[in-house]
Amino acid sequence: MSISIIVMGAKGRMGSTIAGLVRADPELTLVGVVEREGCEDGLDVYGCLCGTELAAMLPEFPGAVVIDFTAPQVSLANARTCARHGNPIVIGTTGLSAEEQAELRAVAAQGPVFWSPNMSVGVNVLLKVLPELTRALGESYDIEMVELHHNQKKDAPSGTALKLAECLAGARDWDLAEVGAYCREGIIGARPKKEIGVQTIRGGDVVGVHTVYFMGPGERIEVTHQAHSRENFARGSLRAAKWMAGRGAGQLYSMQDMF
Repeated sequence: MSISIIVMGAKGRMGSTIAGLVRADPELTLVGVVEREGCEDGLDVYGCLCGTELAAMLPEFPGAVVIDFTAPQVSLANARTCARHGNPIVIGTTGLSAEEQAELRAVAAQGPVFWSPNMSVGVNVLLKVLPELTRALGESYDIEMVELHHNQKKDAPSGTALKLAECLAGARDWDLAEVGAYCREGIIGARPKKEIGVQTIRGGDVVGVHTVYFMGPGERIEVTHQAHSRENFARGSLRAAKWMAGRGAGQLYSMQDMF
């Protein structure tokens, strides 16, 4: 039986990619697309219900899974709307603050919510592997990270970089809020041992590159993940949507839960 999908921001980079992949997947049916008011022209190309209000669309499709790669406050509002109607929502939006993440967890207690700042299988495997590597190398190895994205990305560091940095800090029983270094300038002195640097580069149309450096006495280890296409993240969201279909409320689901 096909799973009904509603795509938010269907004219955006991620939204259009997701909508196209949904239409090509025999296990899924694109039943609705949503755009903000004033941007809805041209949505009829998808051959499904089009609109600017998710709340008006959900009663037409009970149980449909909503996929959202928009903006933090928009995603939170959509999650609340889905919870009221009992529809699952898959969110890939990055840049959520700690307060917004806490609010999303509260919404997940009322309705089925899945959130991951990176839907890549490879990145989520790194989240499992990097802590083990960190512990094995020990604290004599300094940890730094560089993340590179396209020039239209609004948040920095990327949600993926922060997620990776959190798992690295956790492996050393550190609090990232205390040890994260996101900017260096001027005469700053020697690098503290208890520090994780996360540096941001923006330019061109780069989909996403994250490199973690472990720098120790006499050697350096580099672990790099490169996303070659947005389809990598879009396919992850479709996999999550299939997994979320029929799932209930009670927790904020993630890629780790799905794996």
